[in-house]
Amino acid sequence: MSAGVVTLAFRGVEAVRVDVQVQFTGGEPKFFLVGMGDKAVSESRERVRAAFAGLGLALPARRIIANLAPADLPKEGSHYDLPVALAIMAGMGVIPPDALEGWAAVGELALDGRITPVAGALPAAVAAGGLGLGLICPEACGAEAAWAGDTRILAAPSLIALVNHFRGTQVLAPPAPGPMLDAGRQPDLRDVKGQENAKRALEIAAAGGHNLLFVGPPGSGKSMMAARLPGLLPPLTSEELLETSMVHSIAGLIAKGQLTRARPFRNPHHSASMAALTGGGLKAKPGEVSLAHNGVLFLDELPEFGTQALDSLRQPIETGEVVVARANAHVRYPARFQLVAAMNPCRCGLGGPGRGACGRAPRCQTDYQGRISGPLMDRIDLQVEVPPVTAADLALPPPAEGTAEAAARVATARGLQAERAAKAEGGEGARLNARAEGDFLEKVAALDEPARALLARAAEAGGLSARGWTRTLRLARTIADLEGSDAVRRVHVAEALIYRRVAPAAAPASAL
Repeated sequence: MSAGVVTLAFRGVEAVRVDVQVQFTGGEPKFFLVGMGDKAVSESRERVRAAFAGLGLALPARRIIANLAPADLPKEGSHYDLPVALAIMAGMGVIPPDALEGWAAVGELALDGRITPVAGALPAAVAAGGLGLGLICPEACGAEAAWAGDTRILAAPSLIALVNHFRGTQVLAPPAPGPMLDAGRQPDLRDVKGQENAKRALEIAAAGGHNLLFVGPPGSGKSMMAARLPGLLPPLTSEELLETSMVHSIAGLIAKGQLTRARPFRNPHHSASMAALTGGGLKAKPGEVSLAHNGVLFLDELPEFGTQALDSLRQPIETGEVVVARANAHVRYPARFQLVAAMNPCRCGLGGPGRGACGRAPRCQTDYQGRISGPLMDRIDLQVEVPPVTAADLALPPPAEGTAEAAARVATARGLQAERAAKAEGGEGARLNARAEGDFLEKVAALDEPARALLARAAEAGGLSARGWTRTLRLARTIADLEGSDAVRRVHVAEALIYRRVAPAAAPASAL
């Protein structure tokens, strides 16, 4: 006798079909679980056995083989408990044989038969819907899985509740999606006194999705301004919300099915390893770059991060995804984030204009900034010096404009970019200027002769690589959008070039 049920194996944010096949044969009573499972999968046998005992059931006194097919696909996690138990129940006749048709199942079993929550309910529900199946999941995951649109969801608190449901003695109601959380009160730019140039750079970065670096002494407001960037950004679109929530679901960060349209803001400590930033570990979990997908990754004290960790950011910055290489698989996670970083001009923090107290200047500054590789710096569009805050700045009244006014300008500029991308050939995926490439970029950021001559002089002076040229074009296009200008003029290119002057290898200002 044999029975089966469908479950899912996670590969990044995608889930692939796995068939749980159970067969009862003669021979010594033993329970075998095969199919290239990890330790958590192999331990399912004992959890299933204990859960059956908690229900007053005993496994048949026969040889039981549970196969997770395809056998060459690695299986990880405890969510295979429930499908294995359901397949055995169907084979025993506890559940009608055809009851599990049209369903996929995920869930971990407690020893008393309860179905406990697992990570990945949302991507599992999306994948099940794509296969034309409903999803059986733990009751605690029902509100999260219900966000998957039209996919049928059956959320059960225990094995006995599922048995009663399929026998028709107790009907489980479909769960409702969890609440949509409000972003709450965001820090306001009015709290920042002075630093008008840095605020301008922050607004440009928000408008075009550009990467941003603040360089300044301690107490100059670098982290304070970075924390105000999310308030300038528009809420997640429905498509972005699903993408972002699926990553957070895999990481187990969604509580009670609660989603939010606020863009992620991740702020890892500088002691974070390369695996913590890009993903990895025993189960190839998403890292900070993926948890910041469609949002902001803020790296404070940038040179204090490990060199390998920083250089690992180069690929996801360019491609918008990260590949976690494993011995038996390559796992891809989305990682389209906006990098914002802050650093002191030197290790002691006393270097830079107007400070002059660093005993090792200028070598201290050169050595400290030299920890950041040139290729990574080349990927940062805006590199802004943040001067010390003066007593005169602190005595000023709060500025007239705050986050609300800047966010309105950002929304207008982003609207222009989205409209332009929708109309132009090759604009797919370039709803933000920071993502514009190739012929599309050349078309939308076409320069007049004075602007092109200025950009060419800067490149000849050694301050721009080929990548720097492209990123300057994107930045100039964003500056023009904030001004409401259809054309990219010399003044826009000049301002864009100014924001690339902080890097140690930057061209002299005379190139302007």
